[in-house]
Amino acid sequence: MHSCQTRYPILLLHGMGFHDTTPHHWYWGRIPEALKQHGAEVYFGNQDGNATIEFNARLLVSVVKRILRETGAEKLNIIAHSKGGAEARCMISTMGMGDSIASVTTIATPHHGSPTIDWLLAHFDPIIRMGSTVMDGIRLCCGDFDPQTYLVIRELSTGYMQDFNQRNLDDPRVYYQSFAFLMKRPLSDPLMSIPNAIVSCFEGKNDGMVSPQNARWTNFRGIYSGTSQRGVSHPDEIDYMRLPFTRKNSDEDRKISDITNFYLGVVRELKRRGF
Repeated sequence: MHSCQTRYPILLLHGMGFHDTTPHHWYWGRIPEALKQHGAEVYFGNQDGNATIEFNARLLVSVVKRILRETGAEKLNIIAHSKGGAEARCMISTMGMGDSIASVTTIATPHHGSPTIDWLLAHFDPIIRMGSTVMDGIRLCCGDFDPQTYLVIRELSTGYMQDFNQRNLDDPRVYYQSFAFLMKRPLSDPLMSIPNAIVSCFEGKNDGMVSPQNARWTNFRGIYSGTSQRGVSHPDEIDYMRLPFTRKNSDEDRKISDITNFYLGVVRELKRRGF
């Protein structure tokens, strides 16, 4: 099966708070193996979980160069979840790596910053600072080189991302596309019920972390949800349950019963586009 055998290898970039260390690929669930079974050549960013966008972008420069050297490929296709999308854009624009990247697909990346984060920083800054210090210690134990949780949270504010977007314009040599997802109700995913409700107060419908208007970037491909009443949460987007959402299939566009099918579709289209 070679439907996902793209011209250039696939580099998966994780979001905040995790690693995607091989060989377990915990972050991405069944997705990497599904892609490989259909012919894709898959690699992982394994950048820091809670380092700043620019710090991780610098790490990714060496990752990209190593993969290109090992494979002999001219370029890579990047598929990035959440904060990983901002790190990919920073690597391309600020670090000047546009000639090494064929495409960037962002999945629920907060491209415009979060009004929810703005409000939380304005009202609970001391608490966020204390919690961030604790989290930095945890992330050091988990293998981060330079955890800066408080700075990362500030990077997710609307003011920071507005400036970031001005400094990191799209590279014309790279094809960009973006996707958004929605939970259908707060209890769709108990893990994300409280965040979903909070973000809803400031940004409307969301996936438990990121609203569609925040995830919208160049070549926005639309808002996706599930075929069931559950919807698709931020963790669902990277297959944290390792199961289909439902056995019910749907002919409706943007309705997903299994997140692996979504990624297969994305990569198949990249192949059709010659990437």
